[in-house]
Amino acid sequence: MAEQRCAVVAVLGAPNAGKSTLVNTLVGAKVAAVTQKVQTTRALVRGIAMRDSVQLVLIDTPGVFAPKRRLDRAMVAAAWSAIEGADAVLHVVDASAHVGGGKKSADAHSVEDAAAIAAKLKEMEIASILVLNKVDAVPRPALLELTAKLVAEGLYTDVMMISAKNGDGVGDLAKVLAERAPEGPWLFPEDQTMDAPARVLAAEITREKAMLRLHDELPYDLVVETDAWEERKDGSVKIDQTLFVARESQRKIAIGAKGQTIKTIGELARKEMEAAFDRRVHLFLHVKVREGWSEERAVYQRLGLDWDA
Repeated sequence: MAEQRCAVVAVLGAPNAGKSTLVNTLVGAKVAAVTQKVQTTRALVRGIAMRDSVQLVLIDTPGVFAPKRRLDRAMVAAAWSAIEGADAVLHVVDASAHVGGGKKSADAHSVEDAAAIAAKLKEMEIASILVLNKVDAVPRPALLELTAKLVAEGLYTDVMMISAKNGDGVGDLAKVLAERAPEGPWLFPEDQTMDAPARVLAAEITREKAMLRLHDELPYDLVVETDAWEERKDGSVKIDQTLFVARESQRKIAIGAKGQTIKTIGELARKEMEAAFDRRVHLFLHVKVREGWSEERAVYQRLGLDWDA
């Protein structure tokens, strides 16, 4: 039997760079919430990928940006904490956002955030692998120009060009990480794909579906908690969850006319949970108002975030 090797890989990047999609693709299973909205990931999510005798523990992090609120500061602090003790660091950059100089507001912020991450990693003297994502949406001349610019700004050992969504180049990235993984025992069982309790994954699944369904109607003042997890004799599970919003007007939006919105969110979440847990799921959702939840220390503790960041 081949010698066991294991690498802890921190995945850093600006909001919406595609970090969660990359982690999910590497793992081959859904372990992190993915939406088109920034800051979908709030805390550290560990996905576990196997490559022959090598175990890759991938730490998906919140997007790194200029924080304004306490929750923002806590998420950014969590992202940077991931590099402590990591065997490798991936700096994921949305290549498509850099095309045309980032003319759209969101793209401009992404470009600024990517440059700030590169500068900080260089200042900390941490060599990383530059992962240019969404390269399928960028003309080759522009991609080569962007690569040269970023390499000049950062401290990179390699440049990998990928499309996390369709898997292009992801296998090559996994091969590089596996080849450089140090010898050592695996940190998790071979068949485990994520380091989080099932009830936490269930809450993340529901939050993802809520964010996708509500689009721009609801700001990010939304948190989901799994209140109860009841194992049933027939092998199914009954899950009770609460979606907390900041105001009564948001509660009405989340519920929708005749309860249709929350019903749709529940149906989508239940189907994904059944696929993830490989069992029948009975899901019951409730929506409650909790003003100022983003200023509650207990919520930060449950999310695995540092209140004092």
